[in-house]
Amino acid sequence: MTDPIADLLTRIRNALMRGKATVNAPYSKLKHELSKLLVKEGFLTSVKKVKKEFDELEITLKYFNEEPVIKELVRESRPGLRKYLSYKDVKPYKGGLGLKVLTTSKGLMTDKDAIKKQLGGEVICRVF
Repeated sequence: MTDPIADLLTRIRNALMRGKATVNAPYSKLKHELSKLLVKEGFLTSVKKVKKEFDELEITLKYFNEEPVIKELVRESRPGLRKYLSYKDVKPYKGGLGLKVLTTSKGLMTDKDAIKKQLGGEVICRVF
C-alpha cells in the first residue's frame, strides 16, 4: 500500500455511504492520531486500538438524523504531490465550518490550532 492515510479516509467514506456503524483499519500511530483528532473535533464518535492477529483501529462513525456528520473527506497531500503551507497561508476551510489537518513539528493539529501556534506544515486532509 503506497498511501495508508488515503486508505483510511476511503474506508471511512465507504462506510459512511453504506450507513455502517463502525469501520476497521490497519493500525498505525499516525492514523490513530488523525482519528483521535477527528473525534475531538466532533466528526467521529470514537476510536480505539483493537488487538487481533494484527493491531487494528476500530472507528465508530457519527450520524445526525440518520445522515453522516462528515459530508466531505478529502486527502490533500499525497505521496506524488506533497502540499505544505506556512501558517500565514492557512485559511479557514468552508468559512470555519470545516477543517484542514496539518502535520507540524508539534504533531497533528487543525488549521485553527496551527494559526494560533504560528506553525505551518504538510496538509494531510480536509474535512467538512
